[in-house]
Amino acid sequence: MFTYLDPSIRQRLIAQGKLIRIDAKGRGISATEPPPEDELAINLLGPIPLPVARGAQRMLDWYAAVRHTELSKVEQFAADLTRIGHQSAFAPLVSSMAVNSVLVCGDPRRAVNPLVRVHSSCLTGDVFGSERCECGPQLEQALRTISGDSAGGMLIYMAGHEGRGIGLWAKAATYLLQDAGEDTYQANRSLGLPDDSRDFSDAAALLHHFVGDRPFRLLTNNPKKIADLNALGLSAVTPVKHVIGLSPFNRRYLTAKRDWGHQLDDADLS
Repeated sequence: MFTYLDPSIRQRLIAQGKLIRIDAKGRGISATEPPPEDELAINLLGPIPLPVARGAQRMLDWYAAVRHTELSKVEQFAADLTRIGHQSAFAPLVSSMAVNSVLVCGDPRRAVNPLVRVHSSCLTGDVFGSERCECGPQLEQALRTISGDSAGGMLIYMAGHEGRGIGLWAKAATYLLQDAGEDTYQANRSLGLPDDSRDFSDAAALLHHFVGDRPFRLLTNNPKKIADLNALGLSAVTPVKHVIGLSPFNRRYLTAKRDWGHQLDDADLS
């Protein structure tokens, strides 16, 4: 039984301070009363001690984060399934729910200028180790760098950002178009999709909650990510270049990112 399906488990977690709800500015709001339908609200579950051997090789605090609107729809459907006894349908129930993660090293609420990485999910790179992109090495290096930084910090893993927000199925199609000669952005356009459709409002809410209005450093080469976070009320962001994982298989991909606006120079691509 999933914890969010049992009201007694929910109340126990709320009482322990392990399940809270925050708004778009990271402020705590009621975890028991429904938030206004037109306002962003994120359920945050944690901290959960997580011994991480990949990159960091240390104990981190893990938080799971999901939008209230997504969770409430799943909960209602799950209640119906429980009532009629269709337990076998629970697996596909949550397949479309994007649960983001936060890995915390130290205490970013008190750290001076903590180090942050907002990492978009990439099954092929992060899990399979594909060299068509640099996502896997970026993830590992980010964990290693944040863990070794004196100020500590956090990694926010955005589960709904596969393929710059187009999803895994469309991403697979763009790979075929890239193999036929298009670059990564041309392939998106050929499918009638935006160059980058990622929404960073959830990441911004989490940063407001964990960091607040204080300055922080962001591991990124993408000025658009900085601009999007600025527009969401996070103005004290200092970019930190994050280049790793170059291979013969992704040089053309990285060149396209540079031409699109990423802060990459010839030395980074050589």
